[in-house]
Amino acid sequence: MQIDPNTYLDAPAPYYIMEERALRRNLSLIKNISERAGVEFILAFKAFALWKTFPIFREYIGHTTASSLYEARLAFEEFGSKAHTYTPAYEDNTFDDIVACSSHITFNSLSQYERFHARTKGKEVSLGLRVNPEYSEIETELYNPCAPGSRFGILSDQLPEALPEGIEGFHCHNHCESTSYALEKSLKHLEEKFGRWLPQLKWLNLGGGHLVTRQDYDVEHLIRILSDFKHRYPNLHITLEPGSAFAWQTGVLTADVVDIVENDGIKTAILNVSFTCHMPDCLEMPYWPAIRGAKAWGEDTAKGREREPLFYRLGGNSCLSGDFMGYWEFAEPLKIGQRLVFEDMIHYTTVKTNMFNGIHHPGIALLRENNVLEILREYCYEDYRDRMN
Repeated sequence: MQIDPNTYLDAPAPYYIMEERALRRNLSLIKNISERAGVEFILAFKAFALWKTFPIFREYIGHTTASSLYEARLAFEEFGSKAHTYTPAYEDNTFDDIVACSSHITFNSLSQYERFHARTKGKEVSLGLRVNPEYSEIETELYNPCAPGSRFGILSDQLPEALPEGIEGFHCHNHCESTSYALEKSLKHLEEKFGRWLPQLKWLNLGGGHLVTRQDYDVEHLIRILSDFKHRYPNLHITLEPGSAFAWQTGVLTADVVDIVENDGIKTAILNVSFTCHMPDCLEMPYWPAIRGAKAWGEDTAKGREREPLFYRLGGNSCLSGDFMGYWEFAEPLKIGQRLVFEDMIHYTTVKTNMFNGIHHPGIALLRENNVLEILREYCYEDYRDRMN
């Protein structure tokens, strides 16, 4: 099926549609940064794991990062290389299988290291510790791994002067859609807290949250600070593992208006998609998704205008009372059956969606560079039923 990506009127709905052209744009930029800065970028599955697109990724990057056995298997079996694996707590019954699928294993605590490191002897795997620099610029507490009392990472005053046997790297994650200037400050805190151990290491994983593909990201500044850091620590292989950056602005979610209801003069367009089921970060983060051809208004800025003819809330099709967002201003009154296109709906969507209420899950498709739509996955009743088999 050939479709027009400018309107998506001839595409099916509801569907997540990733655009190959946009994906390659991001991958080319990431590869360029990697080569110029002398660092490695790897894909974090927690933000994006559409494995049928991995052949495209392998043209630009060589590795991925995992946080569970299933993700580690996906790296090994579908991406074709062993994972850089970190999880808050490994378990006895799955640890050996994780090691078999991993090139790197990072422990969240010294107790986890003490419990499991002996089981890695003789394996081709490099061991590391997650450290907590006690610094982050993340404003949403739900996503802040360095909040006081965090369960993530080892504090500097908890580490012995000599690193435990076999430890070759540190992992540090304290960003979320952050800038290069946030990373620059993080590196200063990391050196202040953990600098005396860095010369003992072979690698440093700077985690995710580096939104290098955002239009206003200062790529040249990033390359400078990474190059300077590598000059100070030439012994370190530096890795960054963003998820959002790879899939940022690479596709849409198509949806149709199925009803329009009015209460107290406020109009809500009910869609054949759900915020809580299909766009969970909109409610968790929270953020206002962009809708093609519409202007988003926050709750505060819309006050006094909510009842105007072209203002609408958008409601999902679940029975959760809070499954709605608003307000958007459209150029013309909405109609039942009208197509809406949610922008930037590829990262942190399909990896987090659910089938609450038994609601139909959107299909997944890849729009090739020649505008031919390739269907990657469609869902049906049996997918819902068999989750509870």
